[in-house]
Amino acid sequence: MKIWAVANQKGGVGKTTTAVALAGLLADMGRRVVIVDLDPHGSMTSYFGYDPDRLERSAFELFRQQGAVPQGLAAELLLDTSHEHISLLPSSTVLATLERQAPGQSGLGLVVGRALTQLWKRFDHALIDSPPLLGVLMVNALAASQQLIVPVQTEFLALKGLERMTNTLAMINRSRRQPLPHTIVPTLFDRRTQASTDTLKVLHAHYAEHLWPAFVPVDTRLRGASRAGLTPSRYDSGSRAVLAYRALLKYLLAAQTTCEVA
Repeated sequence: MKIWAVANQKGGVGKTTTAVALAGLLADMGRRVVIVDLDPHGSMTSYFGYDPDRLERSAFELFRQQGAVPQGLAAELLLDTSHEHISLLPSSTVLATLERQAPGQSGLGLVVGRALTQLWKRFDHALIDSPPLLGVLMVNALAASQQLIVPVQTEFLALKGLERMTNTLAMINRSRRQPLPHTIVPTLFDRRTQASTDTLKVLHAHYAEHLWPAFVPVDTRLRGASRAGLTPSRYDSGSRAVLAYRALLKYLLAAQTTCEVA
């Protein structure tokens, strides 16, 4: 199973949309995909029609056993989605209480990785939607993943979030055997605005080594897909954003193959 985390230390950058879009495209190819919502806001959970305020069981259950994950628990928590090849490990708002509990517990940083190990043979890909704050949930996402995807809205305030994210990644890499590969993905690009154009230039100037050379444009069809609870490619396979995400997926799969060969 390939495990990708989608993270940025700023909200509103297209993180959930990116995770759902990539999951949908992988599922369209016949891949079995599990999406993991670690954001207490539960945007991905809500996307597929579940209420994170009302769910009785969620990813929070994984953290109840002092870092251990009871055998079979991860599979028990899975929910169906509108795509037959995608399963959801949902979030709930109670995840927000985890940070207060974390100082008194050990081993919490590897919980999600242990849970995904239980699903290893059942799925081909896992995509983790991480919260925008550095804490035990983001640490879990980064520790479990083999590839980090960092969506960055093409506006100047988003650059500060990217700077914090790269600092966090440097910290995480000090505790990993191998550095976590990461790809920066410009999102919500609007060529009509100077802010988008200028921010894209800054990304190319300062982050070229890890930057996906294209961008995901602003596209109202993404909002329509969210309202319908469908993956963007199922809602409109020919939309501008879906074409961009399809190119991004091809880039990510090629990059991962290169890393594995190396």
